[in-house]
Amino acid sequence: MAPKRVLRQLVQPHLLDMEPYHGVDPPEVVAARFGIPPELVAKLDANENPYGTSPKVASALATCGRFSIYPDPLQRDARQALAAYAGVDVSRVIAGAGCDELIDLLMRLTVGVGDRVIDLPPTFGMYSVGARMQGGHLIPVPRDEELFEVRLDAVKKAVDARTKIIFLCNPNNPTGTLTPESAIRRLAELGPLVVVDETYHEFSGFTAAPLLDEYKNLVVLRSFSKWAGLAGIRLGYGMMSPDLVQQLMAIKPPYNLSVASEVALYASLDDTDLLLQRVRTIVEERVRLEGLLHRLPGVHVFPSKGNFLLCRFSAVPAKQVQEHLARRGLFVRYFSTPPIHDCVRITAGLPEHTDRVVAALSELLTAPAR
Repeated sequence: MAPKRVLRQLVQPHLLDMEPYHGVDPPEVVAARFGIPPELVAKLDANENPYGTSPKVASALATCGRFSIYPDPLQRDARQALAAYAGVDVSRVIAGAGCDELIDLLMRLTVGVGDRVIDLPPTFGMYSVGARMQGGHLIPVPRDEELFEVRLDAVKKAVDARTKIIFLCNPNNPTGTLTPESAIRRLAELGPLVVVDETYHEFSGFTAAPLLDEYKNLVVLRSFSKWAGLAGIRLGYGMMSPDLVQQLMAIKPPYNLSVASEVALYASLDDTDLLLQRVRTIVEERVRLEGLLHRLPGVHVFPSKGNFLLCRFSAVPAKQVQEHLARRGLFVRYFSTPPIHDCVRITAGLPEHTDRVVAALSELLTAPAR
């Protein structure tokens, strides 16, 4: 009989004691934690769509009779639909269970132990998690602290022969910063794979997709989580060179795009007029929220091209702001690490959410000192 081995001896050394990505809790959990009726919860901490999915999604899922049959492993119809929506050739498209899966697949394909991945913090945390999972060296190149723009010269100095990927979230989460095409070109000319995460594309109106013909090392990722309200379905897609698509198709799980995801995809694309009108409404609400926050004392709001605003507070700690809002059923995202350790991110929600947030902040920030 083989001797017992301690679990830690079986785990890959670089995965021991790994810090996980910390997502947000579902509304029923946060409601129970604070003793708040679920109907009073305004969940403004994960950039989810307050209007939900297209009505056509629920109808399509309710009438689908294919849930007992495996989905198409080659994603034929799904890739055609996504290519038509994005305006690219189908050979450039691959779908996944959210952008998270595509980030993971790109890491698996390119990053080995000791390879380097360039991160541009503060930014989306899954890039750093993915690099560590592969045993890669994460190379943070911090953005400037005024508007959180990418420091291109610093990125260039950080690139070496073992650099495999540069991740650029655009617009950037959590800052809302939009990196222009000229900067993306400079990044692509450095040589490593440049992954432009356009999860918030529909809110910004900007895309790097037209550059795909020029740069074979460019990848553009998009998601249906935010603009189409499908965060719970898990549906994302990537656009890249056909050769890279084929490499990813070879290593992905065979049935990574579920039947439910495909049904939701087609129903959403059949209702883009409604969904994109909702996007415009959310952008208008973000602008309204920004204007109201500017009127409050000690609040600095960073410019944003996403469906959220990053706010810094000079009069009270950001953690106190988060807790004050939470006690009133308003849940926002707090950041504890520099340079945004004194910031919260507020998702643009419904008009009544905006009014409640502003009223609660006004109560906190204008209260007489005790």
